[in-house]
Amino acid sequence: MSLNASPKPPMKNLKLSKQRLDQLLTSLGYASRSESKKLIASGLVTVDGKQITKSDFKAFHHEVLFEGIPLDPPQGMVILMHKPVGLVCSHDDGEGQLVYDLLPVRWRNRDPKISTIGRLDKETSGLLLLTDDGQLLHRLTSPKYHVSKLYEVTLDRPLKGDEGSIFASGTLILNGEKTACLPAKLEIIDNTHVTLEITEGRYHQVRRMFAALGNHVTALHRSRIGDLTLGDLQSGEYRILAQEEIPN
Repeated sequence: MSLNASPKPPMKNLKLSKQRLDQLLTSLGYASRSESKKLIASGLVTVDGKQITKSDFKAFHHEVLFEGIPLDPPQGMVILMHKPVGLVCSHDDGEGQLVYDLLPVRWRNRDPKISTIGRLDKETSGLLLLTDDGQLLHRLTSPKYHVSKLYEVTLDRPLKGDEGSIFASGTLILNGEKTACLPAKLEIIDNTHVTLEITEGRYHQVRRMFAALGNHVTALHRSRIGDLTLGDLQSGEYRILAQEEIPN
């Protein structure tokens, strides 16, 4: 895994009020409320270098160390992940292995919980964002937020030649929908390999766009969202975004 040990917290969290130590540990997923009380009583928590054993002691997030290590980021954490093929963007473990399984156990126990910003289907790999910031999640998944997304596409059959102009026209209507897709930019690599840049996030949009033109996507990889790229992250790795990297 690729994980920043002490990332810069989102700016809005710099003004967080003091919290009880047991509430702080519980909200960050370190332990249940009762277990957090025991951990604090055992002397594992320090505040400004002083050992604190009372669970109702209040402190700012940045003042607290757990087992000598700074706490995980407060609410507002945004994670950039290189999603592998075969994992699903769901909290229902009945659907198979989840993208959340790649994260530390305590991150999966945070409250508010971490959720994906949009989804990549099981057979799609690439750049995926996750956050515990509900407002950011809703804003970035809103139809009004037209952030560009770049996909690398492998096709089952050679291009016909008119796909680029059709996608760019903004007139393509997907099966079962009434509103045309916004203009999209197609770049041809060869007859069966292209990149497609879109500014929407409709259900299985890229696959359905090519299906509407009689082709089938055999492999799909998202390589960019806005200005964010995967960089050196390998499949299954992730990192916490610094404040200045978070889309606004």
